[in-house]
Amino acid sequence: MDVVAMLPWWAGAALAAVSYLVLHRMAGQEVVVAVKPGEMGTMVTQTLWKTLATFGQYLLPLICVAGAGISAWRRRERRKLIADVGQSKAADALDGMSWREFEMLVGEAFRLQGYGVLETGGGGADGGVDLVLSKGTEKYLVQCKQWKAFKVGVDVVRELYGVMAAKGAAGGFVVTSGRFTEDAVGFASGRNLKLIDGPLLQG
Repeated sequence: MDVVAMLPWWAGAALAAVSYLVLHRMAGQEVVVAVKPGEMGTMVTQTLWKTLATFGQYLLPLICVAGAGISAWRRRERRKLIADVGQSKAADALDGMSWREFEMLVGEAFRLQGYGVLETGGGGADGGVDLVLSKGTEKYLVQCKQWKAFKVGVDVVRELYGVMAAKGAAGGFVVTSGRFTEDAVGFASGRNLKLIDGPLLQG
């Protein structure tokens, strides 16, 4: 369900329909009755698949539909976040968010720019690569830092640059609700790495 929820809602709905059709067809197939000793294994295998398909033709589509519903709900939440931040006049509008809401906001901002966005789950307020972007055949990595008081230092930027090289990414973004240190800005300069701070994101 979590995997389906990462997809667009319409993809989850399509998977539900396809899985039902495939499994329903499998469930309706006749099992060959064994007439020879050597065919017993085939009969057992067919019976097992038929049994799994009989239950799976309802269970798997239900899971896919639930995942599609979660995906649609998340999309609505992202759009609401975009609208709320865009309409807010408060300088600290981004600081009141949880790290998860911040990642959702950043992901939706990239979607609006035409990127395909895969949310990796992050691993917490300070964990690894949070988003994987795609545009055409190229891949980009995004790390989100929702720091309310501190500036993002060069170590964070250097770490993402290393991950980019290891994964063959065409570029990367570090996004923060705060600011970047001068060292971080200097390291990113001239590299395929863009730094987006709070004022730029909110604007």
